[in-house]
Amino acid sequence: MSTRTTTGSVRKIGRLNRHEFLSGVHDRLRPRSYLEIGVNDGRSLTLSRAKTIAVDPAFKVTSELACDLQLVKATSDDFFARPDPLAWFPRKAPDLSFIDGMHLFEFALRDFINCERNSEPSGVIVLDDMLPRSVHEAARDRYTDAWTGDVYKVAAVLERNRPDLTVVPVDTTPTGVVLVVGLDPTNRTLSERYDEIIAEHVYEDPQLVPDDVLHRKSAADPDAVLRCWVWTAIIERRAAGGPLSADARAALAKLRGTADYTLNPPEPKPWPPPKKKGAKKAAAKKRPKHRIWGL
Repeated sequence: MSTRTTTGSVRKIGRLNRHEFLSGVHDRLRPRSYLEIGVNDGRSLTLSRAKTIAVDPAFKVTSELACDLQLVKATSDDFFARPDPLAWFPRKAPDLSFIDGMHLFEFALRDFINCERNSEPSGVIVLDDMLPRSVHEAARDRYTDAWTGDVYKVAAVLERNRPDLTVVPVDTTPTGVVLVVGLDPTNRTLSERYDEIIAEHVYEDPQLVPDDVLHRKSAADPDAVLRCWVWTAIIERRAAGGPLSADARAALAKLRGTADYTLNPPEPKPWPPPKKKGAKKAAAKKRPKHRIWGL
């Protein structure tokens, strides 16, 4: 069974995957501007109907897009180091940011710092791959096909160092997202504490993934998040200016722990995947010995 959203994507009934949830966020938030860090093949970009900036040093977009797009071939650090990186947006700030860049804690933390700094108080930030299903997936040095890296640490760092933010993990398949509202572009706490935060949280594998993360004990049900009235409050605050109300943030925070999740981690598949025997010979047989241009 499925239902079609206003952005044209098909959403299955049941637990939502990250793209289905992000589609719902686009539908509810109706962002005027959208910033995406980490593009890959462009699947998440297909959801945008807003003026969009997408940043990736090695994008390989294979999907059809339907947004007013500035596609930036650069690392996110280099992008944010530009004099006026968000000049493409009329207000020079994104209503919605999606962070799915390098899967290492320090990169994701810097991406959050830079996205918040360039947002307005009514902005929304979503971070991907925040709920790894195993210690294997959470390794800094990738050795499995399914890989989140140690970006999950960002949520705990935000909760400890920025209690002014509302940070809600969301139980999407396969590896969860974290939703952050109540932004303060003027806050420099994370930047000022950056070195000590990195010293504490960056260490060699294996990573010490908390049970709360692995079992998604504090995660919210994604459908409940999309049904929450906080989206209406954000749109109203976006028009009026100023921070999101405490009541709206509390309504979202109350959804923590509503996910119905049972840990069942998949068997780790090796990375890079082993090459199939005879693959080179088969490819050689298919390849013509001579090629005539235009034929």
